[in-house]
Amino acid sequence: MKQMWAPWRSAYILGQEKREDGCILCNRATCPEKEHEERGVIYQSKHAYVMLNRYPYTGGHLMVVPNRHTADLNELTRGEYVALNLLVRIATTKLADAFHPQGFNIGMNLGRAAGAGIDEHLHMHIVPRWNGDTNFFPIMTDTRVIHQSLIDLYRTLAPLFADITVD
Repeated sequence: MKQMWAPWRSAYILGQEKREDGCILCNRATCPEKEHEERGVIYQSKHAYVMLNRYPYTGGHLMVVPNRHTADLNELTRGEYVALNLLVRIATTKLADAFHPQGFNIGMNLGRAAGAGIDEHLHMHIVPRWNGDTNFFPIMTDTRVIHQSLIDLYRTLAPLFADITVD
């Protein structure tokens, strides 16, 4: 029998993970560059940033986040809106280059009723998908198995963003 290990998930599953003070997305928008790897910030621009999803749906699940704290899409300035969407396009291209997914889910959950886990700071999800990437684990055990650690994923993707400028 083969075993799959994901020990970094146990604190989350058991509800023992330490909670950050304040908005976790604002905390990443303002963290110093030396903390980007630890906090999963892959790319930072004047108006928005790209980060790893700490609890990914699949390997490579990214989030694109405006730096400014808002839950309302209509409150974004033109510069923020353009940067957010340009980063979605760039991040999708970088994920395609790195992992060759067969498709993507891209979108926002605006508000708790829409499924937003962090509803006070809007963000876009980019989820790479492969044919057959779902299996019985989520259905039978309410658990997903992610094949790559977040630090390995960060170290794969961050260099791909080194040559871009958004704003």
